Amino acid sequence: MAQAKGALAAEYEPAAALGRRRSVRAPVSLDARVGRGGLDRALCRIVDLSLHGARLRSYSELVGGSHIWLSIPKLGQRAARVAWADGFEAGLEFVMPLREDEFEMLTSD
Repeated sequence: MAQAKGALAAEYEPAAALGRRRSVRAPVSLDARVGRGGLDRALCRIVDLSLHGARLRSYSELVGGSHIWLSIPKLGQRAARVAWADGFEAGLEFVMPLREDEFEMLTSD
């Protein structure tokens, strides 16, 4: 069957497979710290993690749309954007995604 002029063909993964997520999330329980420009570090706990982001619970409220530094155990600081915030829980999108080996290290028991 010939394609119509201007039509695009592409393989895709059904949206239902990952929901709105770009990568699989894994449940974790990692103590971490949140800060801006190396200052005002606050404790938090990463409760799930993916290559592209994390969900965390903090002791201070974060503001959606703000940019922060997340200090992750064994990895150091990662720049992230607060994608959403609801009280003391927030979803982050990493500026630079984690590498597969970093993700495996943090999610393996």
